[in-house]
Amino acid sequence: MRVRSYKTLSLVTVFTVTLFFSCKNNFKEVQKVGLLSSEPLTIAENIHTKYTDSGSLKSILKSPKMLNYSNRDFAYYEFPEGVDMVLYDDQNNQSHVIADYAIVYDETDLIDLRGNVVLDTHNRDTLFADQLFYDQEREWLFTNRPVKFRTKDQLIDGNGFDSDRNFTQARVLEVSGVVFLSE
Repeated sequence: MRVRSYKTLSLVTVFTVTLFFSCKNNFKEVQKVGLLSSEPLTIAENIHTKYTDSGSLKSILKSPKMLNYSNRDFAYYEFPEGVDMVLYDDQNNQSHVIADYAIVYDETDLIDLRGNVVLDTHNRDTLFADQLFYDQEREWLFTNRPVKFRTKDQLIDGNGFDSDRNFTQARVLEVSGVVFLSE
């Protein structure tokens, strides 16, 4: 009986050692499963975030829903139900932006606003666009898509828009029409 139990023990030992050495360390592959999934890392509701730089408030972003894809190689945050943003200039004047949809790219500090974008400046000028980008680092707004820009005395159509956050350098690109408004 000792020989039989010795053979059994030997077989179990050989089997266990074989299993132990044949297993790979798949921890990194298991971690990638979450990256490859199309699901967001987290979902948040009723977002209210403030962006500051050097202690100065630069913008406030509100949204009913945020999808966090920070688990991706090129991390981003998606706002599928739209955003409501307030931008502050150097004199703390507020300009207001709304859009049906937005994406914030983490690495580039770029906000991509899409769908019925309306920007009301502190000067009471209004920009209407299908898409508008806001570079948070450079504090610059821009698009190369069709726009309408209404000032107190003009309605300007064009294919693009560029402006600093203070709207001192706001300009419509490739102007296709100007209507002078009477007071």
